[in-house]
Amino acid sequence: MQNLTIDFICSLDGYGAAEGWPGLWGMGGPEYFEWLGSAPDKDYPILMGATTYRLMSAFAAGGEEGVGVLDAIPKYVFSSTLDEPLAWANSILVRDDAVGYVRQLKEESDSPLRTLGSIALCRALLNAGLVDRYRVVLFPVITGATGQDRIFDGYPDVRLDLVESRTFDGRLQLLEYVPTVLDGPPGR
Repeated sequence: MQNLTIDFICSLDGYGAAEGWPGLWGMGGPEYFEWLGSAPDKDYPILMGATTYRLMSAFAAGGEEGVGVLDAIPKYVFSSTLDEPLAWANSILVRDDAVGYVRQLKEESDSPLRTLGSIALCRALLNAGLVDRYRVVLFPVITGATGQDRIFDGYPDVRLDLVESRTFDGRLQLLEYVPTVLDGPPGR
């Protein structure tokens, strides 16, 4: 069975985006972009929901830096609102139950899987016990007034065991964990 990595970028206060801020909060730098283009999992199939697909496919169509590397990668897009054919190359529309589909995909895929954004999809996959790694790149901003897409709202309690960390461009922090979903606080 293949591994599944949840992959998020977020502000220090847990937002996935912020109104009026540029992509990556204007802080993407050469080390981070080099890592995106050369990471061992850069070619792994990507799972995403409709909202993330709309945003990222628009970035790809507009030539946003760092997004073009995703064009050749298989992308599974879980949506009941999008229509075929999807415009972004190598995108596969999936209307089936995401948890069941991903469970089967983990068994049948030739390579590990990863997500891109897609807060609700990631929450469902984590709750179903399908997530093997949880990777977050923290951007050193607090967007309390303008933040959008709070990532961790509605999540279960999760213990995270750190397995990798790295700093990009002297400011971005990559933190990779093995998650364990808990029934509640430990020791109760």
